[in-house]
Amino acid sequence: MPSTAFTRSKLTLALAIAAVTAPFAITHSARAQITAAEYAARRDSLAARIESGIVVAFGARNPVTDFGPFFQIPGFRYLTGYLEPDAALVILVRDGKPRSTLFVTPADPRRAFYYGFRPDSAAIARDLGLASRPFASLGAVLDSLVAAHRALPIYELPDVEDQDFARADSLTRGKMWLKAFAARHAGITTRDLTPVVDRLRARKSPAEIALLRRAAEISAEGHRAVLSAPEPKHEYELAAVLEYTFKRLGGSRPAYGSIVGSGVNGTQLHYMKNDGPARPGDLVVMDAATEYEGYAADITRTIPVSGRFTPEQRAIYQIVRDAQAAAEREVRPGGSSVASLDSSVAVRARGLAKLGLIDSVNAMIDPPWRPDCQRAPVQCTQANLWMIHGISHGLGLAVHDPAQFYEGDRTFGPGDVFTIEPGIYISTRALDALPDTPRNRAWVARVRPLVEKYENTGVRIEDDYVVTESGVERISTEAPREIDEIESIMRNRSKQVLP
Repeated sequence: MPSTAFTRSKLTLALAIAAVTAPFAITHSARAQITAAEYAARRDSLAARIESGIVVAFGARNPVTDFGPFFQIPGFRYLTGYLEPDAALVILVRDGKPRSTLFVTPADPRRAFYYGFRPDSAAIARDLGLASRPFASLGAVLDSLVAAHRALPIYELPDVEDQDFARADSLTRGKMWLKAFAARHAGITTRDLTPVVDRLRARKSPAEIALLRRAAEISAEGHRAVLSAPEPKHEYELAAVLEYTFKRLGGSRPAYGSIVGSGVNGTQLHYMKNDGPARPGDLVVMDAATEYEGYAADITRTIPVSGRFTPEQRAIYQIVRDAQAAAEREVRPGGSSVASLDSSVAVRARGLAKLGLIDSVNAMIDPPWRPDCQRAPVQCTQANLWMIHGISHGLGLAVHDPAQFYEGDRTFGPGDVFTIEPGIYISTRALDALPDTPRNRAWVARVRPLVEKYENTGVRIEDDYVVTESGVERISTEAPREIDEIESIMRNRSKQVLP
């Protein structure tokens, strides 16, 4: 049983959260959704791109923990809309026309009373427009299809949760099942369907954009609520305000592990422990957003624990904000994502040079990783040590979703939904990570005293955008991002002090 003091602390926190979030609300229009017709159109588009073949895709497995409900793999959800575990999709494509069958696993009768009953074939046909069969028959059906269509290629959609981790995939059910299947059929090989599906997912439909807008609206309200919350003593107090607001306004779950890092923790890009102290004078980097109906937002704000930026923090923050604005100006239909990135890098490099944190915008170091300095010289600059990540990624069914500007001429197109998130992270730990070379040794000796002045200053500002036919729209507008606005709201925040 928790101590009385701890229980009282949790109650006080809950009351404070309720107080600061009560004024905020989102007007809910008719619930946006992806229709069965749109799922069918996606499968039609897939079939048109491969012309002929046998497609096999596996959904996510039934959870083996009691930490939360089941969530479907993004790629499988994109093609089916089926949100139950232990399923597979087979599509026979002939002359660009698909015939799709969903293979499903009924819930064990006793487990169903604990975890719920699953839709039967009639419900699947009605709601998703898909024929269905028992998962146990999958092997026999594929055996029959291969025997009847020996000339057709077999396409596999890997059952990985996120493409960020696809390289580590070796033991998913789909990979093991298809390996055993290929062993039974001499000469059978499978082709990876991921690039084809990614190109389809890259351009968001109006229904998808509506869901992403809602996710961004809810997430922005979470960040606004933090500014009115009592001054925190711990990172988890801010995480609680964020995630409570997401849930209260209809978010299904955090879109990714919430990042709330104060002080030195704010200089770690994917810090997720959120259990450190939040001290007066520190900055807090809060990278947190919600998932709504499967679609993920992604917003980052950086705020001062005490409510006011120090002159040093203000200087770094303004450089990052100016870099974001520069990147925004390059976004339009047909605009270059490379130009957007380059403009952000240039603004930050000039700002860092002006502060003396680098020798010049093009000054080089010997980095602690192994970049190709000939092909990408910016990766070997002093500036890059303070801003090592990119500034944009797609948003959708995954927080790092495909986008149209990833390929070809790297230009933005209507239907792109993405982030712009420049950052700067100043810490002597970065200097200590450099290899001991003459060039590095000389620079470190010059810059260390100044780095200590800005020690543990991490700033990231991230917003979400939609490219339309006529331009670009920021869809996370309710999350304050200007210094004066942040400080003004925080001056009037709740005076209640959490124990």
